[in-house]
Amino acid sequence: MITIIDYGAGNLASIRNMLRSLSVESEITSDPNRIEQATKLILPGVGAFDHGMENLHNRRLIDVLNRKVLTEKTPILGICLGVQLFTKRSEEGTASGLGWLDAETIRFDPSLLDTNDRVPHMGWRDVEISRSSKLTKDLPTDSRFYFVHSYHLRCNSPADILLSARYGYSFASGVERENIFGVQFHPEKSHRFGKKLLANYATLN
Repeated sequence: MITIIDYGAGNLASIRNMLRSLSVESEITSDPNRIEQATKLILPGVGAFDHGMENLHNRRLIDVLNRKVLTEKTPILGICLGVQLFTKRSEEGTASGLGWLDAETIRFDPSLLDTNDRVPHMGWRDVEISRSSKLTKDLPTDSRFYFVHSYHLRCNSPADILLSARYGYSFASGVERENIFGVQFHPEKSHRFGKKLLANYATLN
């Protein structure tokens, strides 16, 4: 069972629909008791960093998530804002993040973007796979994913970077550390490429 965490900030139905198309059982919940029983987790997200952290606090999800991810080593996949919340902090606000990754969330630097590039970064973008991973197994070399974001991860440990993309400059578009996975793009909006990535996640041991 994949548990999709409802904290008031994500494309929950779209993710569940894609999992359903893969014949993968999932549930959407904000109940800490249900999350406690999860074998895999997905933390989606759209919106502002501070609002996302506030919602996690208000729904009393921080403790159960720390226990599941850090102690029990339950796999978790963060999507867009979800993976940004894995970091220590964000330039978007003042709240502390979950701190599961040695990373910060930073805004795209306009001085490094190409003339016609705009923030937020929206649209399809090629990704480069940095290393082998079960999450990216058998992904085509021409894989493209759909992005909508103004901020991205700056990883202090290069070993955590699984995928990178380029928008004016190269940025981390996917991360992996032990049982912690995250992508800056939206696999639920990325057609066959996103479907393959979610299928890989669903079959992780």
